[in-house]
Amino acid sequence: MLEMARKVLKKYYGYDEFRPGQAKVIASLLNGKDTVAIMPTGAGKSLCFQIPAMLLPGITVVVSPLISLMKDQVDALTEQGIPATFINSSLTGSEAGRRLQQMRAGRFKLVYVAPERLTADWFQAAVGELSISMLAIDEAHCVSQWGHDFRPSYRNVSTFIANLPNRPVIGAFTATATPEVKTDISSLLALQWPQVHITGFDRPNLSFTVMRGENKQQFVLQYVKANTSQSGIIYAATRKEVDGLYELLRKKGYAAGRYHAGLSDDERMSQQERFLYDDVRVMVATNAFGMGIDKSNVRYVVHYNMPKNMESYYQEAGRSGRDGEPGECILLFGPQDPLLQRFLIDKSVEHPERKQHELKKLQEMVDYCHTPACLRQYILSYFGEPAVGSGCGHCGNCTADGEQVDITVDAQKVFSCVYRMKERFGISVIADVLKGSKNKKVQQLGFDRLPTYGLMAERTVLDIKTLVQRLVATGYLRLTESEYPVVKLGPEAMTVLRSEAQVWQKVFTERQPLVADDSLFELLRVCRKRISEREGVPPFVVFADTTLKEMSQHRPADLAAIRQIKGVGELKLQKYGGEFLAVITKYLAENIAAAGSTTAVIEHQPAKKVKVAAKKSSSKAETEPSHVITLGMYRQGAELDEIAATRDLTTNTVQNHLVRCAQEGHTVDWDRLIPVQYEELIIAKVKEVGGKQLKPLKDALPDAVSYAAIKAVLCKHFGVAGT
Repeated sequence: MLEMARKVLKKYYGYDEFRPGQAKVIASLLNGKDTVAIMPTGAGKSLCFQIPAMLLPGITVVVSPLISLMKDQVDALTEQGIPATFINSSLTGSEAGRRLQQMRAGRFKLVYVAPERLTADWFQAAVGELSISMLAIDEAHCVSQWGHDFRPSYRNVSTFIANLPNRPVIGAFTATATPEVKTDISSLLALQWPQVHITGFDRPNLSFTVMRGENKQQFVLQYVKANTSQSGIIYAATRKEVDGLYELLRKKGYAAGRYHAGLSDDERMSQQERFLYDDVRVMVATNAFGMGIDKSNVRYVVHYNMPKNMESYYQEAGRSGRDGEPGECILLFGPQDPLLQRFLIDKSVEHPERKQHELKKLQEMVDYCHTPACLRQYILSYFGEPAVGSGCGHCGNCTADGEQVDITVDAQKVFSCVYRMKERFGISVIADVLKGSKNKKVQQLGFDRLPTYGLMAERTVLDIKTLVQRLVATGYLRLTESEYPVVKLGPEAMTVLRSEAQVWQKVFTERQPLVADDSLFELLRVCRKRISEREGVPPFVVFADTTLKEMSQHRPADLAAIRQIKGVGELKLQKYGGEFLAVITKYLAENIAAAGSTTAVIEHQPAKKVKVAAKKSSSKAETEPSHVITLGMYRQGAELDEIAATRDLTTNTVQNHLVRCAQEGHTVDWDRLIPVQYEELIIAKVKEVGGKQLKPLKDALPDAVSYAAIKAVLCKHFGVAGT
């Protein structure tokens, strides 16, 4: 059976071998065993039920939590030539009925449904007539009240299974499950002697960094500017912060989108589509921008605020690098973050036991933000995986430049203060005492008479709190699991107090931004974008970034060679292979002509090395068209006048370069040049006076509207440039 599965993998997905863990899960399902698969995001969970669905008789019903996720997966399957559909609330009654008829006729192998649909009488009656071979439950952690995305509707799954005339094989899939959630999945879904396969939670292609004390807005602006050509997500905790960041980025000229529950359904859908189609590079969102995001080429995820638990953080951060390429996950921690999350928990959770559970998880998230140890190992330990070695060598704590500092004396001051306050108070009161605060509470409790009062008078209260939090994160102190946590001494703290051990802390410095892509890869992305717009599917559905990067490195010379690229299945080869081959062939011809014999020596090496070698005999200007160089600088965040000054051009020439790039199919972020307050006015004036001549338009508009803004609107909305 596995050999047949490999043939399906090659034919439809374009891969020769399974990723780690996939073969065992597929074999388990094909052998009729109920299966729980816990696999990290990007490990290929969906493929583990899609391939068995192609080999089993009848159909596979996939329970999926979000409409957008269903649509993305069905679009991708259809592009690969796999018959699939979905039935959810986005369909009219007549369309849902038509798809049910097609299901009865055997037109589909996979049918995606929402868990709420399972309880509908008409749906149960319809599927009762079908031959269901497998039921796949995606995001299965939603069944557990101890999971971070608990959805009561997932409890309907076991009832649905019980009402089927013939019980199918059941597969449950998730990326984030603590040991208690794993137990809940098996029991609440009524699985029968399930085989549990845990591939592991590690995402080795992701780097994790926590940054404390940053000016968050300034950091975001600098980071987005340094990574203009990359797709990224910025998560914020509230709608207000999302709107503020969105407006700030737009004002600075970046192609940004926003997403939160306060927007209309149409606007949320529009914003998500623009992000999926690479029309906007950065999405600012609350956690409402959630499980439905199946975009594979997200290169970074920045958390503007700390999430409420590790499950949420790891799932959201895990939307970076789903294609296996490097991804960066940065958490900007601020002292108000725990207070905000505590407030949100108090507001949303009523059951006392569940609230205490959520507060415990919140503290574990705070500990993550303060630990000086390996961040990756902290995450894996949280999900029950033992640590291997002393560090991953890849996270912010492991790779940051810095030195170990002996903080034993400061730690002893903190421990002594906690001890003398009889381990009955929280972090804020301890910090006030060490600072020597004169507030009423400190004086009323008599803490101003303690020997530890004012021992850290030279430090800020925030610094002291951060120190205490780090000592909690490293196990010297612990916090009680209560609404108002109390600081307690751990066994190691007493050892330090007796001067029998030392405490060391590493001081960190800033990381460098991601590296930009090579020029052939950018040309292939332009080609992919053109195809995606023509086909009406997101770019990553055409080909993943990993596939394009392999093309840019190996530069196949014919369709047979393109077929050997990972991710190129038979249908996609037939549909798109010729277009990508033409781009590669043209690129090679231009670069060989420019670089001469230097390129001929190394033409089979990666594209980046070609560029370096080519510089020996020619300049970049000779190997790349002038207008494309302008576009590259513009994509890196340079302003038009900066580009003009650097390249000794007029600003008008720079504008015309961008127009030419757009006409040739390159993606140009016109929004950077269009003042938001004037966009609708410019559109109205174009419709009124026409768009062929620029001067009449300029005369009809306020002086603040530049020629660059007019050209940008003409290209963006009307596909013309004007003269």
